[in-house]
Amino acid sequence: MFEGFQEVDFVTRGATIRVRHGGNPGGSPLVLLHGNPLTSASWHKIAPQLAERFYVVAPDLRGYGRSSAPEATEDYGNYSFRAMAQDQLEVMGQLGYTSFHAVGHDRGARVVHRLCLDAPQAVEQAAVLDILPTHHVWTNTSKDWAYKSWHWLFMAQPPDLPEGMMGAVSARWYMEKKIGKPGIGLRPFSEEALEEYIECFDEQTIRGSCNDYRATIGFDFEIDDADYGKRYVESPLLVLWGERSHTGSVWGDLVPIWQRYARDVRGHGLPCGHYVPEEEPDAVLKHLLEFLDP
Repeated sequence: MFEGFQEVDFVTRGATIRVRHGGNPGGSPLVLLHGNPLTSASWHKIAPQLAERFYVVAPDLRGYGRSSAPEATEDYGNYSFRAMAQDQLEVMGQLGYTSFHAVGHDRGARVVHRLCLDAPQAVEQAAVLDILPTHHVWTNTSKDWAYKSWHWLFMAQPPDLPEGMMGAVSARWYMEKKIGKPGIGLRPFSEEALEEYIECFDEQTIRGSCNDYRATIGFDFEIDDADYGKRYVESPLLVLWGERSHTGSVWGDLVPIWQRYARDVRGHGLPCGHYVPEEEPDAVLKHLLEFLDP
Protein backbone atom coordinates (compact mmCIF):
# COMPACT_ATOMS: atom_id res chain seq x y z
CA MET A 1 0.00 0.00 0.00
CA PHE A 2 1.06 3.60 -0.63
CA GLU A 3 4.11 2.75 -2.72
CA GLY A 4 6.32 5.83 -3.04
CA PHE A 5 4.80 7.54 0.00
CA GLN A 6 6.77 8.53 3.07
CA GLU A 7 5.44 7.60 6.51
CA VAL A 8 6.47 10.20 9.09
CA ASP A 9 5.45 11.45 12.54
CA PHE A 10 4.62 15.16 12.88
CA VAL A 11 4.48 16.78 16.31
CA THR A 12 1.62 19.25 16.74
CA ARG A 13 0.76 21.28 19.82
CA GLY A 14 -1.57 18.56 21.05
CA ALA A 15 -0.46 15.23 19.59
CA THR A 16 1.97 13.28 17.47
CA ILE A 17 0.38 12.59 14.10
CA ARG A 18 1.44 9.70 11.86
CA VAL A 19 1.23 10.78 8.22
CA ARG A 20 1.59 9.06 4.88
CA HIS A 21 2.47 11.61 2.22
CA GLY A 22 3.67 11.67 -1.34
CA GLY A 23 2.68 12.30 -4.91
CA ASN A 24 3.04 15.03 -7.51
CA PRO A 25 5.22 17.77 -5.98
CA GLY A 26 3.85 20.27 -8.47
CA GLY A 27 0.23 19.38 -7.80
CA SER A 28 -2.18 20.96 -5.38
CA PRO A 29 -1.95 19.57 -1.84
CA LEU A 30 -4.77 17.20 -0.90
CA VAL A 31 -5.52 15.99 2.63
CA LEU A 32 -7.35 12.66 3.07
CA LEU A 33 -8.89 12.03 6.50
CA HIS A 34 -10.16 8.60 7.53
CA GLY A 35 -12.99 7.44 9.78
CA ASN A 36 -13.66 5.14 12.73
CA PRO A 37 -12.36 2.49 13.44
CA LEU A 38 -9.91 2.84 10.57
CA THR A 39 -6.58 4.45 9.70
CA SER A 40 -5.17 6.32 6.73
CA ALA A 41 -4.95 2.91 5.04
CA SER A 42 -8.63 3.31 4.15
CA TRP A 43 -7.51 5.51 1.24
CA HIS A 44 -5.11 2.97 -0.27
CA LYS A 45 -7.38 2.12 -3.21
CA ILE A 46 -7.45 5.69 -4.54
CA ALA A 47 -4.42 7.47 -3.05
CA PRO A 48 -1.96 6.26 -5.74
CA GLN A 49 -4.16 7.58 -8.55
CA LEU A 50 -4.79 10.85 -6.73
CA ALA A 51 -1.04 11.17 -6.18
CA GLU A 52 -0.49 11.37 -9.94
CA ARG A 53 -2.25 14.74 -9.94
CA PHE A 54 -2.00 15.98 -6.33
CA TYR A 55 0.43 15.97 -3.44
CA VAL A 56 -1.45 13.62 -1.11
CA VAL A 57 -1.27 13.84 2.68
CA ALA A 58 -3.05 11.07 4.61
CA PRO A 59 -2.79 11.37 8.41
CA ASP A 60 -4.07 9.12 11.16
CA LEU A 61 -6.37 11.24 13.31
CA ARG A 62 -5.30 11.79 16.90
CA GLY A 63 -6.44 8.82 18.97
CA TYR A 64 -6.46 6.55 15.91
CA GLY A 65 -4.00 4.38 14.05
CA ARG A 66 -0.38 5.14 14.85
CA SER A 67 -0.99 8.71 16.01
CA SER A 68 -0.80 9.46 19.71
CA ALA A 69 -3.78 9.46 22.05
CA PRO A 70 -3.19 12.23 24.60
CA GLU A 71 -4.77 12.21 28.03
CA ALA A 72 -8.27 13.67 27.65
CA THR A 73 -9.10 17.05 29.13
CA GLU A 74 -12.11 17.27 31.43
CA ASP A 75 -14.39 18.51 28.63
CA TYR A 76 -12.80 16.23 25.99
CA GLY A 77 -12.03 19.33 23.97
CA ASN A 78 -8.66 17.93 22.93
CA TYR A 79 -10.53 15.15 21.12
CA SER A 80 -12.94 17.52 19.40
CA PHE A 81 -13.07 17.98 15.66
CA ARG A 82 -11.69 21.47 16.30
CA ALA A 83 -8.56 19.97 17.88
CA MET A 84 -8.25 17.43 15.06
CA ALA A 85 -8.66 20.21 12.49
CA GLN A 86 -5.86 22.14 14.17
CA ASP A 87 -3.63 19.07 13.86
CA GLN A 88 -4.17 19.11 10.09
CA LEU A 89 -3.34 22.81 9.82
CA GLU A 90 -0.11 22.26 11.72
CA VAL A 91 0.88 19.17 9.74
CA MET A 92 0.23 20.94 6.45
CA GLY A 93 2.11 23.99 7.70
CA GLN A 94 5.14 21.84 8.49
CA LEU A 95 4.95 20.48 4.95
CA GLY A 96 4.95 24.04 3.64
CA TYR A 97 1.28 24.45 2.74
CA THR A 98 -1.08 27.19 3.91
CA SER A 99 -4.04 26.08 1.79
CA PHE A 100 -5.15 22.74 0.39
CA HIS A 101 -8.03 20.53 -0.70
CA ALA A 102 -9.58 18.46 2.09
CA VAL A 103 -11.45 15.16 1.72
CA GLY A 104 -12.79 13.16 4.64
CA HIS A 105 -14.79 10.03 5.33
CA ASP A 106 -16.86 9.45 8.49
CA ARG A 107 -15.01 11.07 11.45
CA GLY A 108 -12.50 12.54 9.04
CA ALA A 109 -15.33 14.23 7.15
CA ARG A 110 -16.43 15.88 10.39
CA VAL A 111 -12.91 17.20 10.79
CA VAL A 112 -13.13 18.58 7.25
CA HIS A 113 -16.42 20.31 8.11
CA ARG A 114 -14.84 21.93 11.17
CA LEU A 115 -11.75 22.90 9.15
CA CYS A 116 -14.00 24.72 6.69
CA LEU A 117 -15.59 26.70 9.51
CA ASP A 118 -12.52 27.44 11.62
CA ALA A 119 -10.01 28.02 8.81
CA PRO A 120 -11.96 28.88 5.65
CA GLN A 121 -8.88 30.49 4.12
CA ALA A 122 -7.05 27.15 4.28
CA VAL A 123 -9.60 24.93 2.51
CA GLU A 124 -9.78 25.52 -1.23
CA GLN A 125 -12.28 22.74 -1.97
CA ALA A 126 -13.77 20.13 0.33
CA ALA A 127 -15.44 16.74 0.04
CA VAL A 128 -17.26 14.81 2.76
CA LEU A 129 -18.09 11.12 2.42
CA ASP A 130 -21.11 9.53 4.07
CA ILE A 131 -21.91 12.03 6.78
CA LEU A 132 -24.37 14.73 7.66
CA PRO A 133 -23.38 17.67 9.86
CA THR A 134 -23.03 16.59 13.48
CA HIS A 135 -25.45 19.32 14.53
CA HIS A 136 -28.12 17.94 12.22
CA VAL A 137 -27.60 14.39 13.48
CA TRP A 138 -28.03 15.34 17.14
CA THR A 139 -31.03 17.58 16.53
CA ASN A 140 -32.84 15.10 14.27
CA THR A 141 -32.23 11.72 15.86
CA SER A 142 -34.69 8.91 15.23
CA LYS A 143 -35.21 5.31 16.27
CA ASP A 144 -33.90 4.12 12.90
CA TRP A 145 -30.76 6.25 13.13
CA ALA A 146 -30.07 5.26 16.76
CA TYR A 147 -30.39 1.57 15.94
CA LYS A 148 -28.01 1.78 12.98
CA SER A 149 -25.57 4.17 14.66
CA TRP A 150 -25.58 2.55 18.11
CA HIS A 151 -21.85 3.09 18.60
CA TRP A 152 -22.27 6.88 18.81
CA LEU A 153 -24.03 6.59 22.16
CA PHE A 154 -22.19 3.49 23.36
CA MET A 155 -18.69 4.90 22.84
CA ALA A 156 -19.67 8.23 24.42
CA GLN A 157 -20.50 6.59 27.77
CA PRO A 158 -18.23 7.51 30.71
CA PRO A 159 -14.90 5.72 31.12
CA ASP A 160 -14.18 2.88 31.35
CA LEU A 161 -17.43 1.16 30.38
CA PRO A 162 -17.04 1.14 26.58
CA GLU A 163 -13.28 0.71 26.80
CA GLY A 164 -13.68 -2.33 29.02
CA MET A 165 -16.27 -3.96 26.79
CA MET A 166 -14.46 -3.21 23.53
CA GLY A 167 -11.18 -4.46 24.95
CA ALA A 168 -12.72 -7.65 26.33
CA VAL A 169 -12.87 -9.25 22.88
CA SER A 170 -10.12 -9.81 20.34
CA ALA A 171 -9.29 -6.97 17.98
CA ARG A 172 -10.01 -9.23 15.02
CA TRP A 173 -13.46 -10.22 16.32
CA TYR A 174 -14.43 -6.62 17.04
CA MET A 175 -13.20 -5.34 13.70
CA GLU A 176 -14.96 -8.09 11.77
CA LYS A 177 -18.25 -7.37 13.56
CA LYS A 178 -17.92 -3.57 13.35
CA ILE A 179 -16.97 -3.09 9.71
CA GLY A 180 -18.26 -6.34 8.23
CA LYS A 181 -21.80 -5.77 6.97
CA PRO A 182 -24.64 -8.21 6.21
CA GLY A 183 -24.51 -9.52 2.68
CA ILE A 184 -20.98 -8.35 1.91
CA GLY A 185 -18.95 -9.18 5.01
CA LEU A 186 -15.37 -7.99 4.70
CA ARG A 187 -15.11 -8.19 0.91
CA PRO A 188 -14.49 -4.45 0.39
CA PHE A 189 -11.39 -4.50 2.57
CA SER A 190 -8.03 -5.65 1.28
CA GLU A 191 -6.15 -8.07 3.50
CA GLU A 192 -3.34 -5.59 4.08
CA ALA A 193 -5.67 -2.76 5.11
CA LEU A 194 -7.74 -5.03 7.34
CA GLU A 195 -4.63 -6.29 9.11
CA GLU A 196 -3.56 -2.70 9.77
CA TYR A 197 -6.97 -1.88 11.26
CA ILE A 198 -6.74 -4.92 13.51
CA GLU A 199 -3.14 -4.23 14.53
CA CYS A 200 -3.98 -0.63 15.44
CA PHE A 201 -7.05 -1.55 17.48
CA ASP A 202 -5.53 -1.62 20.96
CA GLU A 203 -5.96 -0.09 24.40
CA GLN A 204 -4.67 3.29 23.23
CA THR A 205 -6.88 3.61 20.17
CA ILE A 206 -9.93 2.24 21.98
CA ARG A 207 -9.50 4.98 24.57
CA GLY A 208 -8.76 7.60 21.94
CA SER A 209 -11.75 6.75 19.77
CA CYS A 210 -14.11 6.70 22.75
CA ASN A 211 -12.83 10.14 23.73
CA ASP A 212 -13.60 11.28 20.18
CA TYR A 213 -17.24 10.25 20.60
CA ARG A 214 -17.41 11.80 24.08
CA ALA A 215 -16.28 15.08 22.57
CA THR A 216 -18.93 14.78 19.86
CA ILE A 217 -21.85 14.60 22.25
CA GLY A 218 -20.69 17.59 24.30
CA PHE A 219 -17.90 19.91 23.20
CA ASP A 220 -18.47 19.50 19.47
CA PHE A 221 -22.22 19.92 19.68
CA GLU A 222 -21.92 23.11 21.71
CA ILE A 223 -19.71 24.83 19.15
CA ASP A 224 -21.75 23.44 16.26
CA ASP A 225 -24.93 24.74 17.86
CA ALA A 226 -23.36 28.17 18.33
CA ASP A 227 -22.33 28.21 14.66
CA TYR A 228 -25.65 27.01 13.25
CA GLY A 229 -27.24 29.63 11.02
CA LYS A 230 -24.28 31.99 11.51
CA ARG A 231 -21.26 30.31 9.91
CA TYR A 232 -21.33 28.29 6.71
CA VAL A 233 -18.93 26.24 4.65
CA GLU A 234 -17.77 28.77 2.07
CA SER A 235 -15.53 26.41 0.08
CA PRO A 236 -17.10 24.45 -2.79
CA LEU A 237 -18.34 21.21 -1.22
CA LEU A 238 -18.79 17.75 -2.72
CA VAL A 239 -20.98 15.30 -0.78
CA LEU A 240 -20.80 11.57 -1.55
CA TRP A 241 -22.69 8.90 0.35
CA GLY A 242 -23.54 5.23 0.32
CA GLU A 243 -27.19 4.67 -0.48
CA ARG A 244 -27.22 1.56 1.75
CA SER A 245 -25.23 3.08 4.61
CA HIS A 246 -26.59 4.11 7.99
CA THR A 247 -26.56 7.64 6.55
CA GLY A 248 -28.10 7.12 3.13
CA SER A 249 -30.67 4.54 4.23
CA VAL A 250 -31.98 6.85 6.96
CA TRP A 251 -31.74 10.29 5.35
CA GLY A 252 -31.90 9.67 1.59
CA ASP A 253 -30.56 12.56 -0.49
CA LEU A 254 -28.03 14.41 1.66
CA VAL A 255 -27.59 17.47 -0.55
CA PRO A 256 -30.67 19.43 0.64
CA ILE A 257 -29.59 19.00 4.25
CA TRP A 258 -26.03 20.09 3.54
CA GLN A 259 -27.37 23.18 1.78
CA ARG A 260 -28.43 24.45 5.21
CA TYR A 261 -24.77 24.36 6.28
CA ALA A 262 -22.81 25.20 3.12
CA ARG A 263 -23.06 27.80 0.36
CA ASP A 264 -22.04 25.74 -2.68
CA VAL A 265 -22.98 22.05 -2.56
CA ARG A 266 -23.21 19.24 -5.05
CA GLY A 267 -23.45 15.52 -4.35
CA HIS A 268 -24.08 11.95 -5.44
CA GLY A 269 -25.36 8.78 -3.83
CA LEU A 270 -23.36 5.64 -4.60
CA PRO A 271 -24.60 2.02 -4.66
CA CYS A 272 -22.80 0.90 -1.52
CA GLY A 273 -22.70 0.98 2.26
CA HIS A 274 -20.79 3.21 4.65
CA TYR A 275 -17.16 2.46 3.77
CA VAL A 276 -17.38 4.35 0.51
CA PRO A 277 -13.67 4.72 -0.38
CA GLU A 278 -13.16 0.96 -0.10
CA GLU A 279 -16.53 -0.21 -1.43
CA GLU A 280 -16.72 2.10 -4.46
CA PRO A 281 -13.18 3.38 -5.04
CA ASP A 282 -13.58 3.89 -8.79
CA ALA A 283 -16.69 6.03 -8.37
CA VAL A 284 -15.14 8.04 -5.54
CA LEU A 285 -12.01 8.63 -7.60
CA LYS A 286 -14.05 9.70 -10.62
CA HIS A 287 -16.07 12.24 -8.64
CA LEU A 288 -13.02 13.63 -6.85
CA LEU A 289 -11.04 14.05 -10.06
CA GLU A 290 -13.98 15.80 -11.71
CA PHE A 291 -14.48 18.10 -8.73
CA LEU A 292 -11.01 19.02 -7.44
CA ASP A 293 -8.82 21.54 -9.24
CA PRO A 294 -5.34 20.09 -9.89
